Parts: sequence; structure tokens; C-alpha cells
Amino acid sequence: MKKVIIIYFLLVFQIGFSQKIKLGAVTIEELKEKTHPKDSSSAAAYIFKKGTTNFHLTSEGSWEITTEVDIKIKVYKKEGFEFANQSIPYYVGSNKERVTIYEAYTYNLVDGKIEKTKLKSEGEFKEELNERWNLKKITFPSVKEGSIIEYRYRIVSPYISNFSDWYFQYNIPVNYVQYEAYIPQYFVYRTVITGYENIVTEEKYMNGSDYNSTKYTYIGKDVIGLKEEEFVKNIDNYTSKLKFELASINYPNKPTKNVSLNWEDVSKSIYENDDFGKELNYKSYFDTEINALVKENMNENEKMDVVFSYVQKIMNWNKNNGYNCEYGVKRAFKEKTGNVADINLMLVAMLRFVGLNANPIIISTTSNGIAIFPSRLAFNYVIAGVKLQDGNLILLDATSKNTYPNIIPIKAINWFGRMLLANGTSVEVDLNPKKASTKNITILAEIKDHFTIEGKTREVLTDYNALQYREKFGNVNKISIKENLEKKYNGIEIDELVVKNEMSKPVTINYSFISNNSAEIIGDKLFVSPLLFMTNEENPFKSEKRSYPVEFDFPQKVNYNISLKISENYVVEFIPSSILYKTPGGELVFNFSISNTNNVLQISSSLEINSTLISAQDYSVLKLFFKEMINKQTEKIILKKN
Repeated sequence: MKKVIIIYFLLVFQIGFSQKIKLGAVTIEELKEKTHPKDSSSAAAYIFKKGTTNFHLTSEGSWEITTEVDIKIKVYKKEGFEFANQSIPYYVGSNKERVTIYEAYTYNLVDGKIEKTKLKSEGEFKEELNERWNLKKITFPSVKEGSIIEYRYRIVSPYISNFSDWYFQYNIPVNYVQYEAYIPQYFVYRTVITGYENIVTEEKYMNGSDYNSTKYTYIGKDVIGLKEEEFVKNIDNYTSKLKFELASINYPNKPTKNVSLNWEDVSKSIYENDDFGKELNYKSYFDTEINALVKENMNENEKMDVVFSYVQKIMNWNKNNGYNCEYGVKRAFKEKTGNVADINLMLVAMLRFVGLNANPIIISTTSNGIAIFPSRLAFNYVIAGVKLQDGNLILLDATSKNTYPNIIPIKAINWFGRMLLANGTSVEVDLNPKKASTKNITILAEIKDHFTIEGKTREVLTDYNALQYREKFGNVNKISIKENLEKKYNGIEIDELVVKNEMSKPVTINYSFISNNSAEIIGDKLFVSPLLFMTNEENPFKSEKRSYPVEFDFPQKVNYNISLKISENYVVEFIPSSILYKTPGGELVFNFSISNTNNVLQISSSLEINSTLISAQDYSVLKLFFKEMINKQTEKIILKKN
């Protein structure tokens, strides 16, 4: 199947259309419009979004960027009232950005006439997110179904290295979107457009009195709303947006200054930071404890396991991410708490102390997105990696009590990370699991004369399936687990529940059950679902088409093995045929079979997910695969009375 491509869009296309866009030009026809003409389900839509970025020199001789944005939104339904609340993030660190709101109005149709309501001062306020970021927030008055809101904001920034991302796409339609950037002749930027929308671009040279510029224009029309769907880790990865990064500065009569970073620059910069690399050199705070744990006759796997288990047991994560230490490893060790870097850099230092080839691996979590440009800001997490003598790389994360070697938190399985070496270089690390996690379900059951089905079930979960279970139910009592199973498998009564949950071993769940709705009697025949109460009758992929890939968290194999004894009052009239069904490249495989021996049915069903990424182009194949699988799993066994 085709791989996802993040498009590096070249600025070579000519714009073949133009449109006059301005605030204040609200019409009665726009206000009367009841639904969006191309998406009747949408609760709101951007009529237009237009932005312009200009550079200018301050009186102190430094550059500033001014971006002015005009936005006009139509609200169709009550669910669209959320768009009456708008917010603009801005940086307030050492050099502050400045945001100003202009021309903010709500328009309504009242008695056939346009009523215009201005945003009042109490509708504009500031929210402090943290010590570096604030939000400028506005709440529009008098918003109801049919309203149009519009406003202009200006943001002035001293940071010319990175523009704010420009979004062409949202979760509602955008009728027209335009962005213009006037780049002085002295600066060269790298640009990336992500997503799948057709964004038309134009490049035009502009003469100026003080300096010349290049005008870059980007236009999108009828951009669809990107809907949240199942099996996607971060929808922002597939949203159509534009990124700028300063690559070089070329002043007259001066050598070109390359300012864009490569991965080696990023790696070296992070490693040399006192809150990162320096923390790896401290040993005295833990040497006594680690020397007591590690024995001379231990091999490298045993050393790794005992050190990892020690850190995992004593340390408590404070829920803060980041690849730089928050407390510092010595204070974190003393207080037994810290952020991700405090814990996992401590782990790296201890692993090195016992002679293992351990290094930190910086990554971006799924919520943080995918690193496109080499940048320190692209990462927000760090784990440990141990290179064994056999060449295998073992991934470790001690922030969770439920992880173990090569089983890291699912949020950390996000494409690639970079392992930072002490010599200042780095190595790309594939974070995707190489081994399939399994879920094996065995059922021994019998159909009773009163049409109930009774039996025993054993579920065995390995690796990431076990991790997910531990994260959800590790601290839940047996009564709650029983209630959850009875709710999940509607119509069964559970007894004799036993759960074994030993770290680094498979989770096993055993219980007896009585099911009253796995069989249906019609006349003298009994219709039974092959997977009994575990039958899934709903295809998770419902959309006709999809604009972005399907992502599974990890490769896995789910196996059902069911032995079903038939009451002597019935004989088997029909059993579904066996089938082996797979996608063209073997990304998904489904195997199903039933046999009958002396009125005992042996039912086997398995699903293999071998690829965690299915492209949007192959969505129809995926949807058909699940349809055929569910059809087979729900095809009834027919029993007839003797």
C-alpha cells in the first residue's frame, strides 16, 4: 500500500483566479443561508480567512513581522455557537509578541434588516497559559443560528525565524482562504505545506524604495472540513497548513549566514544544554544504591532489567513532558518525583554506570505531532535506549509503572525519534513495534436445552494489549472489572473471575459465563453467532471516503478459539464456510474456519494487523476488508431439532 506523503510544495504554480474579500460586506443573502451549500451537516463555515505578513525595521534596527488576519464565519446551527469564542495564542517570553483585535462584529437578520452588534470591551480578555504563552480571547455577542461573525487581528512578532503556522483547513468548511507573505530580499525561507488540499501558489518579485521583496501568495477554495474519525493519532498531522522556517540571511557585502538547523545541529544543541547532557554525568547520588543491586555475574539483560525496575519502582512521574530536566536528576532522586527527563535521563545515567551502552532518545508524542523541520521545538519527550551486544536496541520508559523493555507508552509510538550520542551526533530510531501484540481468547461452551449458552473463557493479552489493560484496569477492583465485562459483552452473567497481572508477563483473565442472547430460536431451528457474545456486528469504518490515513496503534493479532458443544436435541444443519481473506499487500489478514465433530463445533477466527498505517487511497480496500470479516463472523450457525 502507498505510504503517507507530507508534501514539500514548490512555489511554482500560477494563481488562476482572484476574489475580492473584505470585512463589512455582509449581505442579506448570506444571513438567510440555512445550510452550507457543499456540506449541509456543517454547523458553521469560514466564508473567508485572509492573512498578510509584512516585515519592517524598528527604530533600534531590528526586524519585526506584522501579520494581519481578516476572518468571517457563518454560524448555521447551535453546535456552531462555539465559534463565537475565538482565541489567538501569542508568545510573552523574553521578547513579547503583541496582539490587537479590530473590527469585531456580529451580524443578524432582524425583521428583514441587517443588525450589526459590536464586540464590547468585556468580550475581550487575556488568558495566561504558562510563563511563555498567553491567549487573546474574544466572545462575540448576540450569536444565534444564522449569525455571521467577523473580526480582524494584528500580531506583531520579533521572531523572524519561524512564522506562526498558517491553517488552510479546520473542522468546518472554508469557502476561501488566502495568505500573502512579503519576504525581504535578505531572507530565504524553507516552506512546507501539509495535508491533501489543493493550495494554489504564486511567487512575484516586488521592487521597493528601501529593499526589494518577493511576494508569496497561497490560495485555497472550497476546503473541506476535516472530521475527527476513528483510528487517527493526531488529526493535525493531516490538516492542510503552511510552515515557514528561516534558512539563510543574505545581507549585501556580507557572507551568507545559514541559520536553518539540520538534525546534527539540533542533537548537539540539546545534548549540550545543562538541563540535558550535564545531568547525565552525575553519579554520586545513586552509586551506592545501584552497586547494591547489580551483581558481578549478571549479563547485560539482567543488569538492564534490574536498573530499569529500580527506577520504575522508586520514581513517580509528575505528568509533565519535556526533554530537559525540571528538577534536575539529583533533586528528583531525593524527592522521588520528576518530569519525563528527570526520570529517564536518570535511567540513562544509571544504565551507563553499570556498563551498558545507553543513550537518550528524544521523541515527539502523538499529541505533539510529527517533526517536519529539524528543530528543538519539534520534540517534547525523552526515553532511554540500550544497544545490546547482539545489535538489538531496547527502548525503555520508566515514567509508567506498567511499561517494560521495548513496551513504551502508546503516546510515544510516533514515527521516529533521535538517539543522541555523547559525541554530539544522533541516530534516527524507528519507534514502531517490530513484534505483534496478541490477544488470545479461548472459550469452552455448551448450548443448553433452554437455549442459554454456558461455559468458561480465558483471555491472554501480551505486550501492548497487556499495557492497555494495565493502564485501564491495573488499579481497579474485581467487582468493577466484572461489571465492565458484563457491560462490554451485553447479555452475559460472569462468575469465578480471576485476573493475573504480573509485570512483564501476559495478562490472563479467566471467568465462567452464562449467555442468554447468543442464540435465537425460530420455529424448530436455532441460530447461533459463531463468536457468541463476542460478536462485533458494526464496521468501525463508516465513511464513504477518507482524506487521510488510517492509523493503528501497534501491530497485533487477535485469535478466537471456541469449542461449542451442541445439545443432543439438535443437529447441525449449516455452518459458515471457511475463508482466508487478506489485503493485496498482506497488511491485514483474516482467517476463519468451523468444523463439526460429534456435535462439537470447533470455531477459529483470527485477525492480523501487520501494518499500522493504511493510506487514504487504500481506504476502500480497508473498509471492504472489515465488511467481509464482520459478515463472516456474524453469519449464523443453524441447528435443527432432532
